[in-house]
Amino acid sequence: MITFAFYLFAISVCTAGFMVVLSRNPVHSVLWLILAFIASAGLFVLQGAEFVAMLLVIVYVGAVAVLFLFVVMMLDVDFAQLRGELAGYLPLAGLIGLVLLALLVIAFGGWEISNQAVDLRAAPVVVQTQNTNAIGTILYDRYILPFQVSGLILLVAMIGAITLTMRHRRDVKRQDVLEQMYRDPAKTMELRDVKPGQGL
Repeated sequence: MITFAFYLFAISVCTAGFMVVLSRNPVHSVLWLILAFIASAGLFVLQGAEFVAMLLVIVYVGAVAVLFLFVVMMLDVDFAQLRGELAGYLPLAGLIGLVLLALLVIAFGGWEISNQAVDLRAAPVVVQTQNTNAIGTILYDRYILPFQVSGLILLVAMIGAITLTMRHRRDVKRQDVLEQMYRDPAKTMELRDVKPGQGL
């Protein structure tokens, strides 16, 4: 049953990955991407990494993929025009694809399987330590510096993306907090005595 589940999830991941690239409708591409994430989570469960599988489902499927889906559905993008512009880059893309395929053929052509590969493939199982506890101990004990540096790099990348995409338009009315705080109520508000039966 485990072997059948492994092949089922593996074929699902490969098929969904191909369909993400080959689908013409971007909404369908995002749906295939969600299927790839769920099948990858199933592979993690088979390997005994339930915490990583749940993170994959919660973070990538529940947040990232849904965000992609909302952005694709809300943006009014002319996909016919994008496909027309994409046709001009097909020769370069084909050349890059051939180079990558040649590299894969060279790598797998010189692959040699060691006699000890089966013994080294099995990961050590710690019975008394939970999965979440083991991951937290590794991240915050042994690899604390690379973990913090990667978080800092992601923070800098987020600030850079916000800075590059932020545009100041003059026709948009913006809020000035300091002006609202320091305004004089006596100058901004006027009381009028309205007589009965008359308007302003």
